[in-house]
Amino acid sequence: MDGEKDGFNHIYMYELDGKLKRQLTKGKFDVTNFYGVDEKRKKIYYQAAEDSPMERHIYSLSFKGKKKKKITPAKGTNQTQWSSNFDYYVNTHSTLNSPASYTVYENSGKEVRVIEDNAAMKATQQNYGWKNFEFFNVPIEGGEKLNGWILKPADFDPNKKYPVFMYVYGGPGSQTVNDSWGGFNNWWYQMLAQNGYIVVSVDNRGTGARGQEFKKMTYLELGKYETMDQISAAKYLGNQSYVDKDRIGIFGWSYGGYMSSLCLFKGADIFKSAIAVAPVTNWKWYDTIYTERYMRTEKENESGYKDNSPVNFTDLMKGKYLLVHGVADDNVHFQNTAEMVNALIRSNKQFDTYFYPNRNHGIYGGTTRLHLYNKMTDFIYENL
Repeated sequence: MDGEKDGFNHIYMYELDGKLKRQLTKGKFDVTNFYGVDEKRKKIYYQAAEDSPMERHIYSLSFKGKKKKKITPAKGTNQTQWSSNFDYYVNTHSTLNSPASYTVYENSGKEVRVIEDNAAMKATQQNYGWKNFEFFNVPIEGGEKLNGWILKPADFDPNKKYPVFMYVYGGPGSQTVNDSWGGFNNWWYQMLAQNGYIVVSVDNRGTGARGQEFKKMTYLELGKYETMDQISAAKYLGNQSYVDKDRIGIFGWSYGGYMSSLCLFKGADIFKSAIAVAPVTNWKWYDTIYTERYMRTEKENESGYKDNSPVNFTDLMKGKYLLVHGVADDNVHFQNTAEMVNALIRSNKQFDTYFYPNRNHGIYGGTTRLHLYNKMTDFIYENL
C-alpha cells in the first residue's frame, strides 16, 4: 500500500533500494486491506471496494499486476484470514440483512467446510419479523450523490406520513452505510420501525472508500460539510410524500454525537430532536493526535475550531436535545459535555441529560447499556 498517489488507495511494488517498480492495482476504487505476498504462486492478495464503496471483495493479482481474480463472488462484505503458506483461507461474509458466515476454502476456491453459518441468528430474524434494510442515494448540491440505507415499517403505506429517525457517525474515513451485518444497533432500529418509524443512515462527505477527494475535503473544517450533508439528506427525506417533515430526529455517538448536536443547532428548522452520546462539543478538548491531524492547532486554524464546535451554536437550538455522557470517558472527556451544559444554560435552552458515573466511552457493564437504550427509546417516543 502506498497511499493515494492517483487519488485512490492502491498497491505499489518497490525495489529494495526504494525505487518504484510498478503500480499493481489501478482504478477509481480504494484498496481497503492487504493480506500478503504469496511467493510460491507469485501473487498478492488484497481487499478492495471496487464493485461499490458499500461492498468489500477479495482479489488475487500477479506480481506483474496482471491476472486479477475476484475470489469472493457473493455480494456484500468479505474479509479473509490466510494460512501462512496461502494454501487455505477462511472467508467471513455478511450483508446488511444477513449475519456473518465463516467458511474454509482451498486457495483454488474449492470449499472445504463451513465453520459457522449463523442459522440460529437467521431463524431469530424470522421470529422477530426482521424487515430488510434497503440502499438508496441522496442527491446533494454540486451533483454528488451520497450513499444511504433506509428501513421502513413492515406495514409501510406510501400514502401515510412517517417520522424519520436518522443515525449518523460521519467521521473521517468512516462508513455507516455498508453492505455488512450491523449487529446490536440494527435490532434497535428494527424495533423502532415496528413502532412506526422510518430509520435512515447517510454517509456524508469525508467518509471512506470513495477516494481521496471525497474523504479529505473536510480538512481544516471538520463538521462543516458533514453537517451540511446531513441537513441536505434530512431535507431530501422531508420532501418524500411518505415522510412527516416536521418529525425528523437524529442520533449519534462520539463523532456521531458531535454531528447530531451540530445538526440540531445549525439545522434547527429541519430537525425536531437529537440524541448526542459522548459527543465532542469543542475541538480544543479532543485528542491532539486526532484533532491536529485534520484541523491543525487552534492557533493555526482559529476559525475552523470556532465555526465547527457545537458549544458555539446553542443559541440556534429549537428542538429537543438528549445529552448523554460517561463521567469516566477516557476518549471524549466529560469536560466536552460539561461545557455544552454551560453553553445551553447560557442560551437558556432546556434539554434532557443522563450521566453515567464510572462508565467510559462505551457506556456499558451490567444493565448500563439497556438502561441507556430504554432512555433513548422513551425520548424518541416522546419527542418524535
